[in-house]
This record gives sequence, C-alpha cells and structure tokens, in this order.
Amino acid sequence: MTDLYARLTGIFQDAFDDDTLVLTPELTAQDVDGWDSIAHIRLALTVEKAFGIKFSAGEVGKLKNVGEFASLIQSKV
Repeated sequence: MTDLYARLTGIFQDAFDDDTLVLTPELTAQDVDGWDSIAHIRLALTVEKAFGIKFSAGEVGKLKNVGEFASLIQSKV
C-alpha cells in the first residue's frame, strides 16, 4: 500500500499543481484547494490510465477520502 500512496501522491501533486501535497487515508476534497467535482473526475480518469484499471461512475461518486480511493484501486489491480 505504501507504493500505491507514493504513486498517488505524484498524481495528486500534478493534478493540483502542489508539490507539498501529502496524502493520508483521511484526506478529503475539503482539505485540498481546487478539488471540486470536475477535479474529482479528472483524478479518477488519470488514476485509471496510470494503473490500467476502470471505475464505474457509482464507485467514484461514493468515495469519501483518499483511503477509500486507495482501497478501491487496490481491489482492481
């Protein structure tokens, strides 16, 4: 899971143009400037491409924090 967070950190830092962003399982959209519904979809698409997986709209819509996102990714790789 540590490798997963390392890969996700780079994706999030690029997406939000913030090299200081540190991911924790508890991190939510409210904690990150610019993380709105459009950014959420863009993140999901970028993660799909990076990991070679697919999410359903329902899966992405239910995510509450980075920990849930990481668990979802882990279940698909």
